[in-house]
Amino acid sequence: MGNEIRFMQGNEACVEGAIAAGCRFYAGYPITPSNEITEIMSRRLPMVGGKFIQMEDEIASMAAVCGASLAGLKSMTATSGPGFSLKQENIGFASFTEIPCVVVNVMRGGPSTGSPTSPAQGDVMQARWGTHGDHPIIVLSCSSVMDMYELTIESFNLSERFRVPVILLSDEIVAHMREKVDLSRIHDIQIIERKKPRCASDDYLPYLADPETDVPPMANFGEGCRWHVTGLTHDETGFTTQNPDKIAALHDRLHRKIENHRSEIIHAREFYLDDAKVVVFAYGCTARSALRAVREAREQGIRAGLIQPITLWPFPDEIVLAAADSADVFLVPEMNMGQMVREVERSVCGKAAVFGRSLVTWEMFTPGKILENIIEVRNWVTSGGSSE
Repeated sequence: MGNEIRFMQGNEACVEGAIAAGCRFYAGYPITPSNEITEIMSRRLPMVGGKFIQMEDEIASMAAVCGASLAGLKSMTATSGPGFSLKQENIGFASFTEIPCVVVNVMRGGPSTGSPTSPAQGDVMQARWGTHGDHPIIVLSCSSVMDMYELTIESFNLSERFRVPVILLSDEIVAHMREKVDLSRIHDIQIIERKKPRCASDDYLPYLADPETDVPPMANFGEGCRWHVTGLTHDETGFTTQNPDKIAALHDRLHRKIENHRSEIIHAREFYLDDAKVVVFAYGCTARSALRAVREAREQGIRAGLIQPITLWPFPDEIVLAAADSADVFLVPEMNMGQMVREVERSVCGKAAVFGRSLVTWEMFTPGKILENIIEVRNWVTSGGSSE
């Protein structure tokens, strides 16, 4: 299969990417529009020696993923809006206990049951802040079927490298569209495995971090090292502590292991930014319509450009700020009520105006609609509304 070019659905490509990355455990509960991931995993995982379990609910699914990862298996689950909400407590547990795992969220219209078969981008903030407390997280965003394949692999790589849950955001459109996928590109992608301890089993401290990376080596349960895992605040031994210095050190390290590697984690696609005066910031399926709209705007003489973030969290502040040095205005089209527009506004530091455009009919942004918005904000600038 590694040398094949195949016509695949987005959810199918996600499964193939997971298996290529080394995923060997999946626990899930059916929910539209992510169901194909669960269904295909139930067939594909046994073929490669993996384990599939349909759990009784999303809470149990996330707990099983944590347990399998602790035992040494690269582990994953997939869900959509309401199910993602139910997973949040155990996502927080995985974050605090540094359990590598991947959670795919195929977004749909909401809140509540909402529009289960329609696309949306309403879970962007939940992906970052859904669980309680301060916690590190990495969130990636797909815009194509090829993305579903490659970014699933990248999600596992980041998760294993930094011992952190990674959220992969898709949506109903990307999940159910069919496109060409070049599976041979796996040969160009490095597969990362978690770092194992080199000390004797009796000397192993599960949360003693590598001073260069701030990530502790991770022993698999059942391979000789005995260690304690608790959602309570803990020290290097894994046991509970109420020492203020150790509590502060733990929280600082959890965030430092992400923040100090931002340049290696954050990725974005940039189009026509060299001379762009109108910069569109768009992610997921909206980014594809935005790219077409930017090209059509340029045909009309409008100097438009596009930032398509692949990494939503940590937020790509530096990329946005660099574009703001020459831009007059930013346009942020989102299939929600405006969850990223304020992050863009914060990042431009007053160097450019920022306008958000929301679509909550659970239809996708068309290129024509985004082009109308580009012309609208360009006219705002030319009429004297420039931020300079």
